Amino acid sequence: PAPALRCLRACGALRPALTRQSVPVLALRGQAVWSQRRWAHFRESMLPHPLRAKPHEQVRPADRGASGAGGGMEADEAPIVSLMQNHIWSEGEIKERLSDLHVHQPETLSDRCAKTVMSTLYSSFNFVTGYQPENTPVRAVEWRLIVLESFAGVPGFMAAMFRHFRSLRTLQRDHGWIHTLLEEAENERMHLLVCMKMFKAGIFTRFLVLGAQVFMTPFLAAVYTVYPRAVHRFVGYLEETACHTYANIIHQVETPGTPLHGAWSELPAPDLAKAYWKLPEEAMWVDALKCMFADETNHRDVNHTFASMASDDPNPFVEKHRGDAVHAWRLEQEGRRADVGMHGASKE
Repeated sequence: PAPALRCLRACGALRPALTRQSVPVLALRGQAVWSQRRWAHFRESMLPHPLRAKPHEQVRPADRGASGAGGGMEADEAPIVSLMQNHIWSEGEIKERLSDLHVHQPETLSDRCAKTVMSTLYSSFNFVTGYQPENTPVRAVEWRLIVLESFAGVPGFMAAMFRHFRSLRTLQRDHGWIHTLLEEAENERMHLLVCMKMFKAGIFTRFLVLGAQVFMTPFLAAVYTVYPRAVHRFVGYLEETACHTYANIIHQVETPGTPLHGAWSELPAPDLAKAYWKLPEEAMWVDALKCMFADETNHRDVNHTFASMASDDPNPFVEKHRGDAVHAWRLEQEGRRADVGMHGASKE
């Protein structure tokens, strides 16, 4: 600034001694940018980058394990997963939710319609996939999970898109719904990617996935345009069926003598699941299934809540997202993992 320059010119005798290395010099806006201390560039410092983009924050291929049927994560998966702040479940939370599979009772005409449509789709889906509640064939469960998760990731993204465009169109706030809906869609997509680490999709499975998007997305979008609450209620019922499916699968995996126990009880969890839910190194595939089940119970509760709210009501889950992010950050900073999947000495 001009006053600082005039002051420096007046000190003629001191002028030769003023250098960047010895005396602080006032920069623009009156801030000192030079000092005797050498400041390292942010890129070269050990300060954490908000996007984990520094070389020392990257996960090298040699550092990744080969657990799970699909092996370790790909080169760019770890930094991307680290940006996703999902709820980190505890063993106590999962046990509590497994013991109480809440079922919403229809109250209005739209609720009953949504329940009827979901029940019809569920029965048809069971028939097509060959799913049965006892001694379920392993292959039937594999492609059932792929189709279920590929479809479950559609409604949240579609609803977020509609609310995003409505906010732009009306020049008004969204009151926090978009974030929760996008988190739901991303979480369901991560379920799908975790499943794909364990087993592959055949041609018929891929055809069902494509058909679900082609036919169900326009239908849900049309209903959401007219009556958003009906879609959230429908998704709530969809998540209820997902909760029952996962609870049944977990029970069969932990029950000796069933096909799922023989095929899945000794499988380790894939690295992607360990990174996403911050599971311990010894976590098994059934532990990842338990986390997916808990996620579904959360989506069930969220959508049933949204179905009971006005579209301009504030999102009641904002503080929950903040708490999830803080908890995940603390676990990472302290080098701790979730207690889900801790076995033997690690649990003591």
